[in-house]
Amino acid sequence: MTKKSILFVDDEPNILAGLKRTFRSMRNDKDLHFVESGQEALDFMADHPVDVIVSDMRMPGMDGATLLTTIQRQYPHVIRIMLTGQADEESILRTVDVVHQFITKPSDPETLKQVLERACALQNLMQNEHLQALAASIGSLPSLPPLYARLCRKLKEPDSPLSEIGKIIEQDLGMSAKILQLVNSSFFGFFKNIDSPSRAVNLLGLDTVKALVLSVGVFSELNPMAAKSFSAAALWRHSVAVAAYAKRIAVEETGCKELIEQAFIAGFMHDVGKLLLFSTVRDKYIEATELAQIEQVAHCQAEYQIFSATHGDVGGYLLGLWGLTGPIVDAAAFHHRLAHYPKPSLCTPLIVHAADIIYHLLNPQQQYIPPALDTTFLEQAGKAGRFEHWLEVCRQLDPIELP
Repeated sequence: MTKKSILFVDDEPNILAGLKRTFRSMRNDKDLHFVESGQEALDFMADHPVDVIVSDMRMPGMDGATLLTTIQRQYPHVIRIMLTGQADEESILRTVDVVHQFITKPSDPETLKQVLERACALQNLMQNEHLQALAASIGSLPSLPPLYARLCRKLKEPDSPLSEIGKIIEQDLGMSAKILQLVNSSFFGFFKNIDSPSRAVNLLGLDTVKALVLSVGVFSELNPMAAKSFSAAALWRHSVAVAAYAKRIAVEETGCKELIEQAFIAGFMHDVGKLLLFSTVRDKYIEATELAQIEQVAHCQAEYQIFSATHGDVGGYLLGLWGLTGPIVDAAAFHHRLAHYPKPSLCTPLIVHAADIIYHLLNPQQQYIPPALDTTFLEQAGKAGRFEHWLEVCRQLDPIELP
């Protein structure tokens, strides 16, 4: 496998020297390059392939925001990481649609190593270079128009309660993914992973959320143009139901509050790749949905015929780029291919897989072949006899309980 190329950009020679020492151990399997300005970085990239760029924000001449914006436009496949001072809120507001992850300065070397290793591993998993570039170029995912309009109205009201704003955001796939990306960046200084959009809103505060939505435009509306074979509203209903089912399964199986919360948000976001594909390569994605109907094959199989990748591949890649927690990324990436998941257990991919199957059993759609239950993985995880129970407890959920 070709070595990944990582480019570090910082105008302070001492910082670059420290980075060279820190990452010396990675030289065996990574090509590491170091330059002192944004223009040097662009000149280097004109002649050399780069997979990941790590740039300082404050640099004379061309700052990090300008550099990474240029790279997003010219080299959309490159993973973009920003190093910036924690007090520099202007940085994040200028680059929320450009930067995949923010790292505060001075950065913990081990944290930065983990971010870089994960970024390179994600690229290795995502073999379709076109979709890899497409996902990497995405700054935000579009939102359902009614929810987006309701959020804008609420934010323009004086003294809007954060709880109400959080409830609107947590109902939307695109908004939830973006707000979790931002709150989990080390820029904001929260030293634990946040998996709840409502909690994220509370931590960011009203002023920051207003600036992100109304001034920067971090959220956008989904083009309402519909297709017979795909409905964004139906995707939303499916995601909400799977989230509720996943949470119920987790409650039945464990008292671990963290796993229960992760199961809910993972269930909500498991199909985020469908939203990405529909909003960026709509004609091709509609072709895939129609192919699934015509040939009576599973949706993932049709996606793979068209894209050589599935919505799970694309969704997992995007959420991983955005730094969301491993269980949420894993659920998006593996819920249709548990056989490839390395550790059979009561994990979010299994919980979301079961919740997804239950949704299709309780809401049969004749035009689609439903996904098949992976009984082998269930048995390996020690849950072979539990699926029928899960089905029954989810069947009993009142529709009002589906948030």
